[in-house]
Amino acid sequence: MPVVLVEKLSPHITRLTLNRPERRNALTVELMSELTAEIEKANADPQHRILILRGAGKAFCTGLDLDEAVKVEPQVTAENVARTLLAVAETRLVTIAMVHGAAVAGGAGLMSACDFAISAERTRFGYPEVRRGLVASLVMTFVRRQLRERDLREVLLASELFDAERAREIGLINRVVPAGELEAAVQQLANSILQGAPGALTSSKHLLEQLWSTTVREDIETALRNHMNARESAEAREGIAAFNEKRPPNWVAESS
Repeated sequence: MPVVLVEKLSPHITRLTLNRPERRNALTVELMSELTAEIEKANADPQHRILILRGAGKAFCTGLDLDEAVKVEPQVTAENVARTLLAVAETRLVTIAMVHGAAVAGGAGLMSACDFAISAERTRFGYPEVRRGLVASLVMTFVRRQLRERDLREVLLASELFDAERAREIGLINRVVPAGELEAAVQQLANSILQGAPGALTSSKHLLEQLWSTTVREDIETALRNHMNARESAEAREGIAAFNEKRPPNWVAESS
């Protein structure tokens, strides 16, 4: 069974579905590699204009698969996360995250890398990285562009889960709709986007990126270095072990 399902909804629209429902679509190296390849394939087709990203089962994506993370070299995982986020952020296609259930940690980061995010009611969001001894470095590249400073500090440092209305209120998502209306809402948005000229849309995306003082790629490179510092720490080892063992972490201050 492929971990990414590909559907061509029309000559202009492709939908990619993360397909690990038994693990709430947690990100593995295999899933990220396939997702990146499919994004690049869609991007290379001049007919394609819109990419919709969603998750199978009960959740959009709950972030990095921490069970795999303890078995794979941290650098391999981190570089795959960075590559995937860049593929989403740098594609010429207009990207729409179709979110339900939960978008947490790297899953919320994947959503944030999209141009639009539409959520079903009762979806839960959050960035719990610090509770795992990690730093949401790569994700921060995108959420710092979308949230006010106070809200950014709250979601990253308090690291509590919050609901869809709160996510919309702080600017993390565009719209909240009943679960039964999610697909129609995404299609309506896609239809609206298709009214725009292809070249003008691509140029608008490019200009939005140019107007930032640093590019997404530059931020990702900086974030990757910070991610690796945290990922290789004793706190990360303890936080990930505690999560996998379903117990509270035992934080011990590291000597300076």
